Amino acid sequence: MKGLLKSAYKDPNPVVMLEHKGLYWSKVPGTDNAKTIEPDKDYVIPFGKAKIVLEADDDKISSGDSILVITYGMGVHWAYNASKDHKGKVEILDLRTLYPVDYEMMYERTRTHNKVFVLTEEPIQNSFAESIAGRISSDCFEDLDAPVKLLGAKNVPAIPLNVDLEKAILPNKEMVSEAIAELLAY
Repeated sequence: MKGLLKSAYKDPNPVVMLEHKGLYWSKVPGTDNAKTIEPDKDYVIPFGKAKIVLEADDDKISSGDSILVITYGMGVHWAYNASKDHKGKVEILDLRTLYPVDYEMMYERTRTHNKVFVLTEEPIQNSFAESIAGRISSDCFEDLDAPVKLLGAKNVPAIPLNVDLEKAILPNKEMVSEAIAELLAY
């Protein structure tokens, strides 16, 4: 977050930053890897540069037994925890910024894995994730071995403030692991 905040400060345009409340002090189980040592004072993450958070094993990639998960925010942690059920078969791409988006990296990694799963916290219908899946389906159609899979929150009028209701509508490790298994089996 520090690197992105510094980029926002230096950018001459208005910037909106979103943070998931569950990542503060890593209060949500499974987000321990959100804790990091503070980077140096000159640490900057340029806008529009995605990061590979977890790489799939080369033998799984070459055998066609791997997938690419494209996500951001809390989705990174859901995907990371779910990937433990699918050892070496999952690569996670953290977008980090939604505008600009690193299409070049998304397309490159799509062509490497040929199966793509877009994970978000928002409902899928008319969402950012749906537009990403549409671009990948259109621009990388001949490289795909399966339809682009999407997973997001259940489509309800609002995110509830009650913790148990919130958990009921949002994706979680189990849902993500199941979606990964379905896509791997395609």
